[in-house]
Amino acid sequence: MASLPKDEYLSPEEYLAIERKAEVKSEYVDGVMYLMPGAMPRHNLIVGNLITELNIRLRTIDCTVYPSDLKVRTPDSRAFFYPDVSVVCGEIELAEGANDVVLNPVLVVEVLSDSTAAFDRGKKFQLYQQIESLKEFVLVAQDEMTVETFLRQAAGKWLYSKTRGEDASVALASLNFQIPLRDIYRKVL
Repeated sequence: MASLPKDEYLSPEEYLAIERKAEVKSEYVDGVMYLMPGAMPRHNLIVGNLITELNIRLRTIDCTVYPSDLKVRTPDSRAFFYPDVSVVCGEIELAEGANDVVLNPVLVVEVLSDSTAAFDRGKKFQLYQQIESLKEFVLVAQDEMTVETFLRQAAGKWLYSKTRGEDASVALASLNFQIPLRDIYRKVL
């Protein structure tokens, strides 16, 4: 992840002011803005398929699916991310004075890219874990039919699961349903 040049610490308020005027998206961690790379067609197809499948399954449930244009904030304001997909159940909680910063996702999905995979698995997941409402974190590979899930357990533990192959279905326990991988990867692989 490439950081934007800045010689000094950038406050969350400064980041939001800059970000709301910017033509490209940047995420924020510990006072530094990180320019988000543009997504490739494969990435966008996977995200579109996920949003479609989630919307179909959640249409009668009080949960809403959001694409990557909505920021998710950690409770301490140390980080602002644009997850590829996020799901909020019940009423959406927005940061005070902001209509573009969500505080209460139940599920967050990141589609892995070569340039972001290590960050998504490491620091980003570590920061997402601070969000009390977050029950499940999902990583989706682009180059093979593989979906990894991390499900929140008691005492701050996370249960890891990997699902692979065209005939497999990934269980999204936080939402109480499964999605066949062939539907996530439709027209991709």
